[in-house]
Amino acid sequence: MIHALANPVRFLKIARPLTPFLVLGGLALVLFGAWAGLTRTPPDYLQGETVRIIYLHVPAAWLGMGGWSSIAIASFCYLVWRHPLANLAARASAVPGAMFAAMCLMTGSIWGRPTWGTWWQWDGRLTSMLMLFFVYLAYIALSRADAQRGGDGRIPALFGIAGTVLLPVIRYSVVWWNTLHQGQSLTLTKSTIDNAILWPLGFTLSGFTLLFAGLVLMRMRAMLASAKVEARMRRMAAA
Repeated sequence: MIHALANPVRFLKIARPLTPFLVLGGLALVLFGAWAGLTRTPPDYLQGETVRIIYLHVPAAWLGMGGWSSIAIASFCYLVWRHPLANLAARASAVPGAMFAAMCLMTGSIWGRPTWGTWWQWDGRLTSMLMLFFVYLAYIALSRADAQRGGDGRIPALFGIAGTVLLPVIRYSVVWWNTLHQGQSLTLTKSTIDNAILWPLGFTLSGFTLLFAGLVLMRMRAMLASAKVEARMRRMAAA
């Protein structure tokens, strides 16, 4: 399946109809989840109304880390199988991933102000997420520079894999260090959040995930179109 999708023609045949489905479906889920979270859930007994930012903050944190996981997986596929579309997928994931990492930092800061009494704290979780955001920016700059100088994409791919060392640091920072950030509220098997508050999170988390996938496909299609135009211009210049 992966080898079949490595063909740009086959990829575009699937990506064109899939993109609007992902974007529109994601928007619908996000809007419903946000409406439900704002109007159909009770305030938290400790955090009050500020707990509602969970419906943005948790998906942003998930996709900030998930975006880099996508870069790492695509980079690995590119280095092993040398599929150009894998390199393209890694580059296309960087900007949406950085956007969600930034959203995570901003919503965390807003959440922290009434909870901790400060907009920012050099906390293990916040600091490691900030480092991931800077690593995103470095990857974006490196991949653009590599493309402009006609590189083969191996250096950005190696950087994409190396950056994964931050992911377990972010994930377990609240376990390894004493921190202002609350402990792990959600795992694959359990949750410490009451279901009356938790249930809209599934909608916003699913919706933002679909939006992320749709943005990546849109960027991949745009990059392929740009490469096609550049190749045509070169042929016309050589004629």
